[in-house]
Formats: sequence, structure tokens, C-alpha cells
Amino acid sequence: MVRLLLVEDDETVRETTASYLRDAGHEVAAVADGDGALASYAQSPADLVLLDLMLPGTPGLDLCRHLRAMRADLPVIMVTARSQEHERVQGLALGADDYVTKPFSLRELDLRIRSVLRRSAPPAPEPARRELVDGDLRLDLAARTALRREDPLPLTAREFDLLAWFIGHPARAWAREELMANVWGWEYGDASTVTVHVRRLREKVEPDPGAPVRLVTVFGRGYRWDPA
Repeated sequence: MVRLLLVEDDETVRETTASYLRDAGHEVAAVADGDGALASYAQSPADLVLLDLMLPGTPGLDLCRHLRAMRADLPVIMVTARSQEHERVQGLALGADDYVTKPFSLRELDLRIRSVLRRSAPPAPEPARRELVDGDLRLDLAARTALRREDPLPLTAREFDLLAWFIGHPARAWAREELMANVWGWEYGDASTVTVHVRRLREKVEPDPGAPVRLVTVFGRGYRWDPA
């Protein structure tokens, strides 16, 4: 059973959401603030965190940093108000995997949770190792590990998927909507999610992220991976 950590200060929203997700088959630990979230995770690590950004005490973005320090690839879905676009972008820059805006559909929330968990889960065992290699980059798709110049490359689950897509589909311009469909599995969503992840990925694979030569922008179209 998947264990979820729900961090929500509104008691009604917290109890309603936790009850729905438990009925949907998840194990849910529900807390009201950052201190409770850190204590709960330390006692029993979660498979995914559902994090409201507007929290008393420790802000949601700071809590995301603390949780990611405990587990770098921890799946995180943020909950934001529609007026919090700048915080949503900051959260995505920290490595959050997805977000929902209030008020949200509990059914949609459950589907997004399952989508993120599918993307984060290790693949089934395969008879042979599958690798993608491009210059100094080497991705092991079965183990979901990445190396750059033989050094481990710290990638979130979504960054790994995005890099694997680009290396596996080089020399073609991809629109942000196409990347959302193929990498995120979203039929709709905020295209700025792709923009933020591309920027963060460039910081990890480009010699000069400000002048990219591998993950380049195709103006009017999207992004293209130019192989080494």
C-alpha cells in the first residue's frame, strides 16, 4: 500500500482529503504544519508528499527543501491557490513533481498522485540493462541512475524522465505540450512546468546553462536535444 503524507492546515480540507484518499486505497498520514510533517516523515517515510504551500510556521517551500534534503527524489505534489503562481514556479524549481490549485477535484487529485507514483516507481526487472549514452552522459533506464563524466548526476524522477526522453529522441523540436503528454502523461496542464524543468535540467547538463548547446530552445516551437 502506498503511504502518503498530507500537509494541510485547514482541518476540513485535511480530513475530507485524507478520508477520500484512504477510501481510494492509500495509507494517509495527515498533519497540519511543517513540524508535524518532518516528525511524521522521520518516523515513517512517505512514498509521496501532498504539500499545501500556505502553512503556519514553516512555509511550504522551506518544508519542501527540508523533505528533499531527507530524500532527494521524494515525489512532491504542491497545493496552491490560484494567486500563488510565483510560489508554484518556485516549487517546481525546487523539484516538485506536480501541483493542484484550490479548489480541486478529489478525483483529479487521486489521478495525479497515481500518475506521479507511476513515473517515480522503478521499472520492472528486465533481462538486459538498457542504457542511453550521449557524450559524457550515461543513463541506466532500469536502475534509473544517471552519470556525467562517471560521476552521479542528481536528478529528480521527472528530470530523469525528461532527460531520457530528449536523449532518446534527439535532433527533433518538441513543443511544450508534446513534452507534457509524453513525459508527464498530462493531457492538459500549465506549460510553464516544462519550462521550469528544462531550465533546471540545463543547470545540471550544460557547461554554460545561459548558453545551452545540448538542450536548445527552438523559438516558436519548443526545445531540441542536440546530441554530442
